[in-house]
Amino acid sequence: MQESINDRVALEADLQHAINAGQFILHYQSQLDDCGNIIGAEALIRWQREQRHLLLPSEFIELAEETGLILPIGQWVIDTACRVIMSWQHCERKKHLVLSVNVGAKQFQQTEFVSAVKAAVQKHGIDPERLKLELTESMLLSDIDETITKMKALREIGVRFSLDDFGTGFSSLQYLKRLPLDQLKIDKSFVRDIAEDTSDRAIIRTIIAMAQTLKLDVIAEGVETEIQRKLLIDYGCNHLQGYLFGKPQPIEQFDAQLQKN
Repeated sequence: MQESINDRVALEADLQHAINAGQFILHYQSQLDDCGNIIGAEALIRWQREQRHLLLPSEFIELAEETGLILPIGQWVIDTACRVIMSWQHCERKKHLVLSVNVGAKQFQQTEFVSAVKAAVQKHGIDPERLKLELTESMLLSDIDETITKMKALREIGVRFSLDDFGTGFSSLQYLKRLPLDQLKIDKSFVRDIAEDTSDRAIIRTIIAMAQTLKLDVIAEGVETEIQRKLLIDYGCNHLQGYLFGKPQPIEQFDAQLQKN
């Protein structure tokens, strides 16, 4: 137990150092339309820890949430994403791309969250419609009225919203219709067995029909096979993301993929 405590303390110290030393980077996973065109990407954080391989979010985000370090990390992600969008705007082939950023519960619940996002948008002079914030069901329902107020404040300037991991939580349809969303994201747990599991297929068709009724886009994550891609498109899913189209990659490799698309 003491060894576990020591490891945690050391990791927290390293995490604080990582913030100060700028050890975080973003990787980008392509998002495509049903015709195979790249329409944007999801930005995913990585930690280039000294003398070690890249650490994935699952290895440090929970601790960052618990210690409050997620706040400066989350702000860095949004600021970096806006800087990337700014560079895309100056390129004819990239100016249409939308960049998705995951937002944590503590980050979203900050009193200054809306003003911080607006400041990043203004600082880099980007088209706010090119920034999409991904929120999870569970974090939205803790204070639905405050959530709606914040979302509307950002939606008014053009920032988009996607509801991540849709179908895995317990969101009420009564709340769902009130949220100023642009997109529902079908969780990969439903996509994984779509070719064999009739229940997963029924759930996916229901989510897509619901999105269409609410006039929302829908994107499926975790697409790894051609069969999955074809079934999703047949069901009416208009956006796709997954290893079939590419793993999360550094910005240089993402740019190279764009050149081939």
